[in-house]
Amino acid sequence: MTRICVAAFYHFTKLDDISVYKNLLLDKCNSLGLLGTILLASEGINGTISGSSSAISDILSFIRNDERLKNLVHKESYAEKPPFFRMKVRLKSEIVAMGVSNINPSSISGTYVKPEEWNDLISDPDVIVVDTRNNYEVEIGTFSDAINPETNSFRELPTWIKQNKKMLSRKKVAMFCTGGIRCEKSTAFMKDLGFKDVFHLEGGILKYLETIPEEKSLWRGECFVFDQRVSVGHGLKVGPYDLCHACRNAINEEDKLSPYYRLGISCPKCFGKISEERRGRFAERQKQIELAIKRKQKHLGASQLSRIRGLIKK
Repeated sequence: MTRICVAAFYHFTKLDDISVYKNLLLDKCNSLGLLGTILLASEGINGTISGSSSAISDILSFIRNDERLKNLVHKESYAEKPPFFRMKVRLKSEIVAMGVSNINPSSISGTYVKPEEWNDLISDPDVIVVDTRNNYEVEIGTFSDAINPETNSFRELPTWIKQNKKMLSRKKVAMFCTGGIRCEKSTAFMKDLGFKDVFHLEGGILKYLETIPEEKSLWRGECFVFDQRVSVGHGLKVGPYDLCHACRNAINEEDKLSPYYRLGISCPKCFGKISEERRGRFAERQKQIELAIKRKQKHLGASQLSRIRGLIKK
């Protein structure tokens, strides 16, 4: 079976012509048969795409041919099933939504720390380690002794940093996220606030899991990813989690045994938070998806079809 190459990348740089560039990029991706999402903003580019290894290589060469993006770094992993089902290039005000204006990571940010040096840094008692991801991501895995700000979105992190400025000012601060983009922007925000000793994990958790052997790792659990794989572990192997399509939380086999779990409708994490009206809508959506599967037709939930088909068979 041919494995599907998944490439994740981002780069902070000034882009002025994003409307024109969007069309060029989308046409090129479509011609190569790629699937996934690329975000463009005046502050740079951010994307995760999938396809054949040769197609991934071609699109990365195309992107890096732009002088502004020549230093773009990417990470590759592999999947047995398509992690995406369509190709999108979108224009945004930010390539990662922090909701803070006048932050420019391309000119000011913390110090990069390579995965090989990360363990030593976060083991230092004079370093505070902060997970910049959302709470539902942290729940299934994080680094030993890392602080969880318990945010529901990245937009909440600046407020948390300001509220905890006194505590964070006492020591060096090391920040991390999935692929590096959120922690890089977080350190830029902190530098703008006047913090001096701020560090971030180069390449994020994904690069760390790819680089560091499990027996030497300080990572605990799985890393949540925003595609059909749901989670990956050491060596970027696809993890044991599925996704609740009602609340978008990662769920495991134990969660599926709960009386609150209904495929596509609810799970133990969201049952008490979702109204009867919404559960009714989810139930109708699930019914239509399953009918489409039986008829071998596409439904708006086609981005979920392959995964749901597998769940129904379990």
